[in-house]
Amino acid sequence: MPLLLLSLAQFLLALDYSIVYVALPAIAADLDLSLTAAQWVVSAYAVPFAGFLLFGGRLADRVGAGRLFVAATVVFGAASIAGGLAGDGEVLLAARFAQGVAAALLQPAILGLLGTLFTARARALSVWGAVGASGLAAGVVLGGALTRVSWRWTFFVNVPVTLLCALGGLVWLLRPSSRGGMRIPLPGALLGTGAALAAVLALTSSLVSFAALAVLLGAGFAAHERLSRTPLVPRPLRRIRSLRVGVAATALYMASVGSEFYVVTLLLQTSRGYAPLRAGLAFLPLAALVTVGSAVTGRAVRRFGSPAVLSAGFALAALGLAWLALFAGGPYAGGLLPGLLVTGFAHGVVYTAMFVLGARDVPAAHQSSAGAVLTTSQYLAGAVTIAVLTLVLTGGSFAWAFALTAAAAAAGALIAAAGAPRTLGDAVPG
Repeated sequence: MPLLLLSLAQFLLALDYSIVYVALPAIAADLDLSLTAAQWVVSAYAVPFAGFLLFGGRLADRVGAGRLFVAATVVFGAASIAGGLAGDGEVLLAARFAQGVAAALLQPAILGLLGTLFTARARALSVWGAVGASGLAAGVVLGGALTRVSWRWTFFVNVPVTLLCALGGLVWLLRPSSRGGMRIPLPGALLGTGAALAAVLALTSSLVSFAALAVLLGAGFAAHERLSRTPLVPRPLRRIRSLRVGVAATALYMASVGSEFYVVTLLLQTSRGYAPLRAGLAFLPLAALVTVGSAVTGRAVRRFGSPAVLSAGFALAALGLAWLALFAGGPYAGGLLPGLLVTGFAHGVVYTAMFVLGARDVPAAHQSSAGAVLTTSQYLAGAVTIAVLTLVLTGGSFAWAFALTAAAAAAGALIAAAGAPRTLGDAVPG
């Protein structure tokens, strides 16, 4: 039951990142937002998610992952209600920001519990990763169906799930914390979040002042990590090679298939005139293949090792995204569909394998912080990638947008193949 509950919470986080994609045109029309402003409905979630994840990892280590799990799901549900009731863009973005902070606390709590509650950690991570990858894919499908009624239901749908997770956490996940004396490095979290926010603002507004602020805050964050006695990233983690490769992989995942949904959504709705429901249904083949890819990854990792599986997944993703770049202007069945099928399968493989590799050599005491490092890289890269893709798509070049994501996937294949030892050390019995 704990694994089911943790997987459901991860499904919620992944779902909420992608469910707004199909709803973006409806949100923009209802609240009178431009394409650049509408992009912030995604980034206002991703930036605080990335910025406070490391803080959340340290907080989970201090107060207990189970307690943090319960508190974060309650906050997430309240922010979802606020988003669904928003009457203007400012309130909606504030609600998304609050969702992102809550997600940043919930994600490391989930990963910490996975690392401490289950002896077969790789197997548990495989199940969790499969559910998370399916959540990203299911988000665009469910978003299309809900937007047909109202885009507000893409927020309200979270509420019963958060209630179920909070109640389940009270029953099954609460454990006493034994590390209450640990200091929590909030200044580092604020500096990191500010740097990420300024970087995305610099990309979307093209203002030099935001770029300078991003550099200044980034330097402050680096100095904090180097000099502080309580850095956000525990120093022992920095020496773990598989974790470093996992961090690069999560960033390149979001720069490739993780951001594919955004490009395809805009292609279908703004360029081809698909209604939200039709656009959501167009993602069904991709969503189905994500599930298939996730399901086979655990067995493949046990046989070949996570570096080899991750590299193969990225290579397959590069091929599928390159196909979409070539046939972005073609018909759905003969042009887009083959690319969606290939990238969907690759998506499931990459999402699961990158977390198995990243967590493979991390001691149980640092699982929450390591998971936060991996997911920080993932969502920070997602926010920056969406900003870059928005700039590319402002000129209407969907082919170039897909080409950029294909290049990121190819880089992921090379890094996974060369950066981590080819070993079966992360294999599990059965």
